Amino acid sequence: MTEDRGPRTEDSVVYEPTPEEIEAARIAAIEANDRDVADQLRRMSRRGFLTLGAGAVATIGAWKWLSSRDREAGLPWPLRRMLHVNEAVALSYFSTGRLNPTFPPSMITRPARINGGDGLDEHADMASWRLNFAGSPLTLDDVKSFPKRSMITEFRCIEGWSTIVQWGGARLSDVMAKFPPPPSARYLSMSTPGNGYYVSIDMPSAMHPQTLLAYEMNGAPLTWQHGAPLRLAIPVKYGVKNIKRIGQIAYTAVRPTDFWGERGYDDYAGH
Repeated sequence: MTEDRGPRTEDSVVYEPTPEEIEAARIAAIEANDRDVADQLRRMSRRGFLTLGAGAVATIGAWKWLSSRDREAGLPWPLRRMLHVNEAVALSYFSTGRLNPTFPPSMITRPARINGGDGLDEHADMASWRLNFAGSPLTLDDVKSFPKRSMITEFRCIEGWSTIVQWGGARLSDVMAKFPPPPSARYLSMSTPGNGYYVSIDMPSAMHPQTLLAYEMNGAPLTWQHGAPLRLAIPVKYGVKNIKRIGQIAYTAVRPTDFWGERGYDDYAGH
């Protein structure tokens, strides 16, 4: 008995598809694959739509809940508490030994940019100005009696711009050494004469060696637009904390009021 090895006899016919049939089969396969892909995309689209919808509902619900919370200093209390958490983290690694970069005189920005006029008065009597430092009235000459420090640092605005400025003045920590804070003090409260502008400064930032009571800017006495006769130059903070024309400085155990902090900004404002 012989083994049947397939279509090898003259009576066997091997069917060869025509080019048209091959092309039709190829097109049918492509169409079938396209239908499968389309079905998968529809299923994915439905899932994506449902997921997106659920996310949108959750976001709207969270925003409504957040917006309905009591406000602290211009913000819903959860956001304000989060800013305080951020502050605690920043203070945990803050060091008076970590200095801001300094620059050569050739990099000073000229002309000096002017911004922020709250608490300033073009016609203020400079001769009658006094700094009430923790209850002690100081003249500008009193401030100048402390060792003069000079630095060229970057002034950063919370709006996103920055300039390079040369400051000259007395270290705030030197003045604090003569008028020491009580053990309970955690902040300094600073305000302009008449309290038109006011800031809170945490004690570590006040003690930083680059924090100056500045009476010179770019080698010249301050102009009234830049806070004459005395302003704060504190490179570890954004510009909103660099109060101009300081009239009062007081120690406090609790966080004092802050002009922009009351308007929804970060109390700490450090970088």
